[in-house]
Amino acid sequence: MFISFEGIDGCGKTTQARLLAEGLEKIGMYLVFTVEPGGSVIGSKIRNILLDPKHKELVPLAELLLYNADRAQHVEEVILPALKSGKVVITDRYIDSTIAYQGYGRGLDMGVLHTLENLVTRGLKPDITFLLDINVEQGLERNMLAGKIDRIQEEDIRFHEMVRQGYLKIGEANPWRFFKIDGGLAKDYIADKIFGIFLERVNGL
Repeated sequence: MFISFEGIDGCGKTTQARLLAEGLEKIGMYLVFTVEPGGSVIGSKIRNILLDPKHKELVPLAELLLYNADRAQHVEEVILPALKSGKVVITDRYIDSTIAYQGYGRGLDMGVLHTLENLVTRGLKPDITFLLDINVEQGLERNMLAGKIDRIQEEDIRFHEMVRQGYLKIGEANPWRFFKIDGGLAKDYIADKIFGIFLERVNGL
């Protein structure tokens, strides 16, 4: 099974992705926990370029191509081999991040985005996507308090709001795999809810 976690900056997705991974390991499941960008050795170098606040001159098209270069390596080197070996794969961000950030946020052509998506993923989509939804101001405040500052985080409120609305639209268009959860709820409550949804989906297969 392939599971992705999505949401705006500060929504709590990374924490919840790790908690699910820990919970599944406790019940004996073999899994791979990974992240985008940076889930491979080459990807980690691309991540440094993408998120470095000093790289303010990076244009949207170059940004898009770098994210897809990272994903192409990630899919071939990490995700597909793990799935083929029978492991559960949990990724912190995947294709929906690009649609939300570069599509809805940057305003790049959706047709181009979907063409690149199909090329680099070979049509591989998650079985489940957990969307942690939260107020933009609350999410950004969380990251500031945690000292998490990067090039994307430094975009203005309007950009992050467009990204959030983009996520909601993506979720509405893909109800078969999206589960929207209020990211402002208690961490343990969210973790229990996610674990329950996972078990329901597995038992339904």
